[in-house]
Amino acid sequence: MKITSPAVGSFRARVTVGALVREGEIVGELDVLGRRTPIVVPAGMRGAVVMVATQPVDFGAVLVAIDPAALGEAAAASAAASEATAATGPVFRSPMSGRFYRRSAPDKPAFVEVGTELQLGATVCLLEVMKTFNRVTYGGAGLPERARVEKILVADGDDVNAGDPLLALS
Repeated sequence: MKITSPAVGSFRARVTVGALVREGEIVGELDVLGRRTPIVVPAGMRGAVVMVATQPVDFGAVLVAIDPAALGEAAAASAAASEATAATGPVFRSPMSGRFYRRSAPDKPAFVEVGTELQLGATVCLLEVMKTFNRVTYGGAGLPERARVEKILVADGDDVNAGDPLLALS
């Protein structure tokens, strides 16, 4: 299954190869002369992303290829990774979907590093959603008032979904 470009422009993907997508989910946006159009998974389409286009793209070019048969394999791998992470201790999960950034600007220090001790309200990261940067702070149900970062589970600039583990804690 393929999602094709409705026009010539620059495509910025919000998904990566291996991500699970379903109908109605935004997989990227197409910039045509400064006008950004969200690219949405059509009705009835779901599966694992197997290809993502690089920018720029032509009219009719494949933006995202989705393999419904790979859905079971990707879901199983994702569940196994979540179980492995959860088994080692508490995790801090993403409150929303977006693009993960560890720092406020390229020349600024990261909000957290391995070994950082977090307290309630401490800034963990920024999540970019539709060109808006949302500050994410530590806290939430089931998390202790203080915790130490054992591992950062996502890379800077990665797309995350709501509920994805971001930090392994102790």
